[in-house]
Amino acid sequence: MSFYIKIFVYMDIYYYIRIIFLKFNFMSKKDTKTTADYLNFDYTLNKAYKLLKNDDKKFKIAFLTIIGINIGLRISDLLNLKHKDMQGDAINLIEQKTGKKRNIRINDTVKSAYKIYRDRLGFVNSDNFLFISQKGGVFTSRQVNRLLQSIFVIKGKNISSHSLRKTFGRRVWENDGESERALIMLSKIFNHTSIGTTRVYLGIQQEEIDDIYMNL
Repeated sequence: MSFYIKIFVYMDIYYYIRIIFLKFNFMSKKDTKTTADYLNFDYTLNKAYKLLKNDDKKFKIAFLTIIGINIGLRISDLLNLKHKDMQGDAINLIEQKTGKKRNIRINDTVKSAYKIYRDRLGFVNSDNFLFISQKGGVFTSRQVNRLLQSIFVIKGKNISSHSLRKTFGRRVWENDGESERALIMLSKIFNHTSIGTTRVYLGIQQEEIDDIYMNL
């Protein structure tokens, strides 16, 4: 076999090995679930309240969970909140991702939870961030994800900070009778380009597709 023929043979072998590798890698990624799931609102709220009141190590992530499922902010904006933002009846902020101004009413659930949270912290400066770790720095999104995954261990569910925002959205949609009106309002809150995007984000579209197959 000549030198050039050997080169072509080796190139063919390399080509087919690479195709097999890429196909295997693609299938592995396809079978791995990366999208965050929403949580049951009532279950999450009740569990977080218990931790807020009774757990000395997890009361901070418990309050973050409560406020997260009640106001629906991105984790970057939640972690940027300060104690002074909780003093009135509404939170005023500029979203880090969009640069848009937001005015969010603080409901009674969050107000009562914050009172417990502040009492557990002791004296705090109003300019301090809400969520400070034991090391003295603001929580990172990675830390939040890890803590949430340790608290909400649910088979088949991928839990992260996005789960809190999605849980808020699902609650709003369900409380309004699963209406299109709720999706329109949520698309504005989430800054989505369409309610179609919101349906996908909240997992509604996939559930509707699943129902088609199950009802045959």
